Amino acid sequence: MSQKKKQNNKQNANKPNNPQMPRAGMPLKWIFIGVIVIMLLTMLNQHQKLDEIKNNEFEQYIANGMIKSVEVGEREITGIFTPTGQQARPAKSAKGFKVYYQPDMIGEITAKLRTAGVEWSVASPQIWLQLFNWLLPLLLMVAFFYFLFVRNVKNGAGGMLMNFGRSKHKMHGKEQMKVTFDDVAGIEEAKEEVAEIIEFLKHPKKFSKIGGRIPRGVLLVGPPGCGKTLLAKAIAGQANVPFFSISGSDFVEMFVGVGASRVRDLFKSAKDNSPCIIFLDEIDAIGKKRGPGFVSGGHDEREQTLNAILVEMDGFDTNDQVIVMAATNRGDILDKALTRPGRFDRQVYIPLPDVKGRTEILKIHARKVRMGPDVDLEVIARGTPMFSGADLEAIINEAAISATMNNKEFVEMEDLEEARDKVRWGRQKRSRTVDQADKKITAFHEAGHTLVQSLLKDADPLHKVSIIPRGPMGGATFSLPEKDRTHYTKKYCIAEIQVCFGGRIAEEIFCDDISSGAQADIKMATALAREMVQTWGMSAELGPIDYSPQTPDMYTGMMGAEYSQKTAEIIDVEVKKILDQAYKAAKEIIENNKEKLQAIADTLLKYETLDASEVKIILDGGILNKPTVGDLLKAEQEKSAKPADDKTPPTVSSEQ
Repeated sequence: MSQKKKQNNKQNANKPNNPQMPRAGMPLKWIFIGVIVIMLLTMLNQHQKLDEIKNNEFEQYIANGMIKSVEVGEREITGIFTPTGQQARPAKSAKGFKVYYQPDMIGEITAKLRTAGVEWSVASPQIWLQLFNWLLPLLLMVAFFYFLFVRNVKNGAGGMLMNFGRSKHKMHGKEQMKVTFDDVAGIEEAKEEVAEIIEFLKHPKKFSKIGGRIPRGVLLVGPPGCGKTLLAKAIAGQANVPFFSISGSDFVEMFVGVGASRVRDLFKSAKDNSPCIIFLDEIDAIGKKRGPGFVSGGHDEREQTLNAILVEMDGFDTNDQVIVMAATNRGDILDKALTRPGRFDRQVYIPLPDVKGRTEILKIHARKVRMGPDVDLEVIARGTPMFSGADLEAIINEAAISATMNNKEFVEMEDLEEARDKVRWGRQKRSRTVDQADKKITAFHEAGHTLVQSLLKDADPLHKVSIIPRGPMGGATFSLPEKDRTHYTKKYCIAEIQVCFGGRIAEEIFCDDISSGAQADIKMATALAREMVQTWGMSAELGPIDYSPQTPDMYTGMMGAEYSQKTAEIIDVEVKKILDQAYKAAKEIIENNKEKLQAIADTLLKYETLDASEVKIILDGGILNKPTVGDLLKAEQEKSAKPADDKTPPTVSSEQ
């Protein structure tokens, strides 16, 4: 590329997308408005001074000598009354009048005026008024087209109407892209995979020497909130190139052909500002598979838009230096023509972060927040499996808000713990009035989960248990996985099913009844058992055969079972066998540790929330001694009731 062309590209990057027309037409607009306003005011002023009368009234006024003088026009007569006539009139709204008549009556009217001795004269032709009557529709038409087209010509040929075909992309210049790889964590492999794109945008000649072709399109696939958009911005910021962003839904609107037109406009703008990156967010809105089972027909607007994208990406030259990036969380439904080599020929999977990645993400978001000395982000990372980057950012933000509302100087560990539970389960509902019987059932239910989870070595370690209502739940038992699981062993699955049944069994033994509170536990246990039998091949009777539900057929939309009715019955029997064995084993654990479960439930009723260390004290036979929620509230009230000049901190008895 020559030095002159590089200079032009730099100048184009600093120019707006749509050049504005000169504003020489602005005075013309005000002239139109001024003329129309003046004429309307003149007509309104004349209308207010003159009183329209009927023909018979006019002739009667002439006969009675109530008219002083008149002006005779082509179709109307205007005049003024005498003082006597003005007083004799029933309505005195105006000193003048006007009356309409037929042109063939002029001789008769003038004869009556002469007989009555009324001064009369022929009105001079009001050419400007006639001209106004002729020009008003034309002026209005010109003004309409001016505002509709000329005023919006800066948006492209055709003005506002043709602006529907203009792309709605947002362009971020080099100076606006502040996001770099330092702001992205938890996806190190993805960052390494796109490093060559940054190198190409910085040094394109380096690749042309050998003859290699850089990927034209990069498809970022991953769950919502895992950082796809952030990674695309970081690539543009790292390469220091303009960033064009648009959502897939912005292409398709009510007019046919608008999507394809916007695609062409977007790619044209990108080529004029190359090197750059085009980012298509949520591309599944327009890139779904084509076929009878997916779209309504061959002329579907979404399909035309997709075809336009395919054609534009095929039209790239090696020297265009435009990288198209797209993001979706539904990579399985994209059209194969879109993901073939030459278009989006590289797919980068952005997974949910692991423990190390979550820790790094929390550290990045914690830069802007004042953290206390007791904060341990690794503990929060361990307690947030399957959390996305957006969820982790929400935890830091919620913790900062909570600390601010409590007038703290910095965020403490308890704020982060509460924020994590709030993001996952919802806000605590301490104000909810809970019946004592319901509270007792909840305490024994959660104590059952806690006991089984604490005594089973194959289950995840216990983190804390609470009977404070949160979201739709009356209570919850939280685990703290030691690591992110990529494989689920049979022993782990059976242990988790036993933990699920611990709450129901505790209700049955200690409350002499069962409740609907175990609904979510039963659903989770059943789903896990079915996965073991149908998908993971953990049934000795069926063996390692996949009996999982099949996806609908692409063209017919029909879904049929891949096994016989007899096999379906065996699946049901195997699922029930796993659940029955786990229920029996969990019940045996609780029967052998009734005293410990009773102690956990009693302590929960007193303190409402227990952490893992406190549960361990109870299981070891110790007695928990700490302030209750009521004690803490009372101490807080006493602290707030003290005079402002009293700096003595409130004391809490050591016996509490």
